[in-house]
Amino acid sequence: MTIEIKRIHPSKLNARQKENYNFQKAAAVLADYGFNCMRLTDDWEGADFLAVHIDGKTMLRVQLKSRLSIAEKYEGKNIWIMFPSLENWFLVPHDTLVHIMERMGVASNWRAKGKYSRRGQSPKIRENLAQFAIE
Repeated sequence: MTIEIKRIHPSKLNARQKENYNFQKAAAVLADYGFNCMRLTDDWEGADFLAVHIDGKTMLRVQLKSRLSIAEKYEGKNIWIMFPSLENWFLVPHDTLVHIMERMGVASNWRAKGKYSRRGQSPKIRENLAQFAIE
């Protein structure tokens, strides 16, 4: 039996399919850094997946986003936010991301809504997040 395998375009996927697609892409990136990713079915403690490192010591609770995002519900929970950018991914501790965004004045009124997200990053944001970029 033969099947035709065609590349898909992520913009054609529904929300659930995009979430699955992004998880697979993120897990592939993290595998290059020695992490094994395990998807969680119910956002356990705010995490979409666990990334366990081959060192046997490091485990990250990761909230996967399609864009830069912060939210009050993730504060103080030791959650890492992972999101794609133009040429790479960012993996940032949530509370650090909050601090950076507030320091830059980019998300100055986010607490009124309890969350903030931004599609695309300015050069200034990319520069401030450069240490958290992974390829």
